[in-house]
Amino acid sequence: MTEERDVGLVISIIGLSGSIQKRLGSALSVHGIGVTEYLVLNQLHTSPAKTLQRSELAAKVGLTPSGITRLINPMEKMGLVEKEENPRDARVSLVALSAAGRQVFEDAQVSFAQAAGALFERLDAPQLDALSELLQSVARDIR
Repeated sequence: MTEERDVGLVISIIGLSGSIQKRLGSALSVHGIGVTEYLVLNQLHTSPAKTLQRSELAAKVGLTPSGITRLINPMEKMGLVEKEENPRDARVSLVALSAAGRQVFEDAQVSFAQAAGALFERLDAPQLDALSELLQSVARDIR
């Protein structure tokens, strides 16, 4: 019975994840980006130097190194990010948030926050706290 419950729970989480991404993607589309691009901009925006190594960025947004390259190249052409040389190691390239990327992120952040808030409007503060705690616990165990 536990196995059936676990499988059902995982299927529910995957379905929920898809629905959340669809809603957030719709909200972000007016800014010309999708959810994954938003996550990249968010990681760069929150990093102290507004710059990360590609491998570090890939890990933070849950992509493979080749996946982050496929995502970053079009973002660079759009002017959202810039490639920089790593002064410590020429073999390791850095991805930096451009001025245009910062502006798109700041605009998109408002839409993202509104859409995220709408997802949980039926839950009260204790429920949100409990859900957040449970999800963080599962995430820690998976990593």
